[in-house]
Amino acid sequence: MALNSMHEIFRQMEEEHQSFWEVVLAYDVEERQVSPEESKAKMLLTWQAMRDAADAYTGQRRSVSGLVGGDGMKMRQYNLRGEAMSGGYISEVIAEALSMAESNACMRRIVAAPTAGACGVLPAVLLPLELNQRQILEALYVASGIGMVIASRASIAGAEGGCQAEIGTASAMAAGALVAIRGGSGAQIGHAVAMALKNLMGLICDPVAGLVEVPCVKRNVIGAVNAVSAADMAMAGIQSRIDVDEVIEAMGQVGRRMPVEFRETALGGLANTPTGRAVKERMQANRRR
Repeated sequence: MALNSMHEIFRQMEEEHQSFWEVVLAYDVEERQVSPEESKAKMLLTWQAMRDAADAYTGQRRSVSGLVGGDGMKMRQYNLRGEAMSGGYISEVIAEALSMAESNACMRRIVAAPTAGACGVLPAVLLPLELNQRQILEALYVASGIGMVIASRASIAGAEGGCQAEIGTASAMAAGALVAIRGGSGAQIGHAVAMALKNLMGLICDPVAGLVEVPCVKRNVIGAVNAVSAADMAMAGIQSRIDVDEVIEAMGQVGRRMPVEFRETALGGLANTPTGRAVKERMQANRRR
C-alpha cells in the first residue's frame, strides 16, 4: 500500500470501510513494521512534544539575530485585554502559531510539521481545542497522511517549491485535520486540503539574511488562519472546483517553475529589499567580529 494520492486514501477508505486516519495508521504499521499500539504511542509522543513546546514558551527568548521573539506573548496579552478583532479561538490560533514559530527561531525543541519553518501551523489550530486522545490521534494521522501525499506528488521543501510547499502544506494538513475531528467526510477533507493549498499557491520562500525568521514566523499565522477558514468552508458544504490531487500537482508545477531567487536562496523578495540587505550585511559583520 502506498499513500501517493488523496484518491488512493479515499479508495482505501471505501474498500476497507475505514476512516481517513485509520488508513494512514494502517500504512504506518505496514511501512515501519510496528504494531498499531506502537504507532499510536509514537504519535502521542509527537503530540506531547508539541504541548511541551507550547508550555515552555515565555516570550522572553530572542533569536540570535534579534529579529524574532516576544510577539507570541504580545498577541496573548492583546487578546487577554479583549482588544483582538478576531477574538476567541482565532486569536488563540494566532498566538500559538507565533509562539511555536518563534520557538523554532530561538532554537527551542519543536515538531517539524512538515518542516521546522512551518512548525507553528498544525499545533496552532489543535492546541486551543479541548481534544480527547482519540481526536488527537485522528487529527495527527490525517495531517500526516496529507503531508505524505503532498511530499509524494509535489514538495514540502522551500528550497524546492517555495514557501507554498512548506506553509502551504502545513496549512493543508491542518485544514484536513480540523475537518476530520469535526466529523467531516473524506471528500470534505479533500476539499479543505485543496482550498488551503489554492489560497497559498505561488507563495515564495524569501528568508531575510537566509534565516528562518522573517517572514517565516508570521507566515505560520497566515497558514493557521487559512487552515481554519478552509476547514469551515469544507464543513459548510463548499467545494473546491479543482480536484485535490490536481491542486497538489499544480502546486508542484508552480514550485518547479519558480525562479531560484524565490526558493530559499535569500536572493529575492523580502530578502532583497533595502532593509533585508541591511540585515544581511549586519549579520555578516557580526560574524566577522
